[in-house]
Amino acid sequence: MTMKKLSLFVLTFTLLLVLAACGSKNEDQKPAAEGNTDSSAAGETKNLTIKHELGEAVLEGTPKTVAVFDFGVLDTLDELGIDVAGLPQATIPAYLEKYKSSDYTNLGSLKEPDFEALHAMKPDVIFISGRQADLYDQFKEIAPTIFVGIDSANYMDSFKHNMDIVAQVFDKEDEMKDEMAQVDKKIEEIKAKTSETDSKALIVLASEGKVSAYGPSSRFGLIHDVFGFPAADEGIEASTHGQNITFEYILETNPDVLFVIDRDAAIGQGDNAKNAIENDLVKKTKAFENDKIVYLNGEYWYLSGGGLQSMKEMIDEVEAGL
Repeated sequence: MTMKKLSLFVLTFTLLLVLAACGSKNEDQKPAAEGNTDSSAAGETKNLTIKHELGEAVLEGTPKTVAVFDFGVLDTLDELGIDVAGLPQATIPAYLEKYKSSDYTNLGSLKEPDFEALHAMKPDVIFISGRQADLYDQFKEIAPTIFVGIDSANYMDSFKHNMDIVAQVFDKEDEMKDEMAQVDKKIEEIKAKTSETDSKALIVLASEGKVSAYGPSSRFGLIHDVFGFPAADEGIEASTHGQNITFEYILETNPDVLFVIDRDAAIGQGDNAKNAIENDLVKKTKAFENDKIVYLNGEYWYLSGGGLQSMKEMIDEVEAGL
């Protein structure tokens, strides 16, 4: 081979190597395929769209700054070890009292949110429920907002749906699957017992010396619908605030088991339910005579129902009625 041909061969070979290297580099710089769940591979954030009863929320990655206006969700995030940045600090359940600390931004109350403070904290996501539903448009102007209300007529379906949302948002699917398995197991154990008894139950909410009753498909109707206690009165009006009743009504209905929720104690206005309930009329009922008046913790039932911790406590309290 002549020197001229050798030089031409070397030049051509070198050029091919350079082109191959450039092609490899360009391939490395191509963006990851759309929909890739491994955001670290592309250096990009994976969006998550959560559809809910009031609309939808689009989240960019896992939220870091979280605002919560539902104590059931707060209860759940606390159980899962997920950080919360701000919440309404008025009327926080005692078992969540650590959130009264100045370490968390005070966002007012459940019914009167402090929108100025909420805007200033720049949340990545906001959780709301029924008490704030009418203000949804104001919330979503500040940050992606997720509604997590409970449907009383389909309590467990809506509860599990909300838990699934939390699990998706914070990448806790495996933990939530285990938690739901435990909840289902306990409920089945209670239903096995209630199916073998004819004891009929009445649920009442006591507040300021007055009482209201709740039946199937009502706010506290899961005692009948989920746990299987037969209702002492099937005709109770299903409403958020219950049906106003008298103590004469309780005597006439004469339940075998009387479940009592103390609203006053739940909102910090004293433990008054027992004094109001155990009067001369109620003392004539089978529930009183058989020591089956069960006082339920209003914090779990009235303030933070629908939470992971509260659900476990509610199950244990209902089991006491057996």
